[in-house]
Amino acid sequence: MEHKKLIQAALEARIFSYSPYSGFAVGAALLCEDGSVYTGCNIENAAFTPTNCAERTAFFKAVSEGKRRFKAVAIVGGPAEKEPETLCSPCGVCRQVMMEFCCPQDFLVILGRADLSFEEYRLCELLPLGFAGDGVKKSGEDKPV
Repeated sequence: MEHKKLIQAALEARIFSYSPYSGFAVGAALLCEDGSVYTGCNIENAAFTPTNCAERTAFFKAVSEGKRRFKAVAIVGGPAEKEPETLCSPCGVCRQVMMEFCCPQDFLVILGRADLSFEEYRLCELLPLGFAGDGVKKSGEDKPV
């Protein structure tokens, strides 16, 4: 799938953003290795901590339906009442979620605008030395997972 189609899907997902507190609407479109696309929007909460970003919404939807292999994510965001004109990069929590499910060398993060222009980055550029769980041990095991 070409980047502009993925950005368009993210723009369409952004319409459903629930962002009454920040007024900052974000949409994401996640491209799975099999070609399927999962979208997400940010969903805010008055308590702030339970807020979920668009990127994580897309990932969690995909993972909850059995997807585990991903190629790219497109992200668009900006003031809710305007078309996104600037780039919106993923927060640190979203970058860590991406690290959990993606090959850092290959996974693309596409930051888009309403005019479908974009910049692309590899996840390892956005999260250098990210924690990939290499040292995490399963209960009862002596070696890392």
